[in-house]
Amino acid sequence: MVGQVRVLVIGANGQIGKQLVEKIEQQSPHEARAMVRSKEQLESFQQAGVDAVLANLEGPISELAEAAKGCDAIVFTAGSGGHTGADKTMMIDLDGAIKSMEAAKQAGVSRFVIVSAIGVHHREKWMSSAPYYSAAKHYADEWLRASGLDYTIVRPGGLTNEKGNQKINVAVDLQRGNIPREDVANVLLAVLDMKNTIGKSFDVVSGEEDIEAALSSL
Repeated sequence: MVGQVRVLVIGANGQIGKQLVEKIEQQSPHEARAMVRSKEQLESFQQAGVDAVLANLEGPISELAEAAKGCDAIVFTAGSGGHTGADKTMMIDLDGAIKSMEAAKQAGVSRFVIVSAIGVHHREKWMSSAPYYSAAKHYADEWLRASGLDYTIVRPGGLTNEKGNQKINVAVDLQRGNIPREDVANVLLAVLDMKNTIGKSFDVVSGEEDIEAALSSL
């Protein structure tokens, strides 16, 4: 994106979201707005000098639209986590994502980047394992493609807490592999400045190419 823009990070208190907010603030000309769901989280970001807003993905679309007002892009990094039931997965990873897309339209935000999961675009590959999680991600992605928004769908492999090295492999289809959460945040940051990623969906794992070079090939 050209010039300085404000990016609403949904799921800013999550492991990827926190790193993305930090990178936006420290490594780019852009500004982050952290969307969180508790006053404690809100105060934590504000004390660090980060613009933050309180909103809940299980709340109304109007609440999310208000959080997005004045922003130029939205990055959806939220997820229900691996320890919740199918109901919470559907309410956050599917319904929450779709409501965020609708909120983006209401707030006049056209750019929308979502963190999905590797391989979920192939239904036959995930029906026998993690069906609720994969179905939520799959149909959220499909909704985004049909939304009319300037989307990018990032499908990372297995997430690790290793330090990122900014070396990745990207493609529409990849064999399952791992990637540090930090490098997912690095990819999200790069995507915001690369117009060629608009309208693209891709798997990403650790690899051999620099992030910018890898994304330029999409």
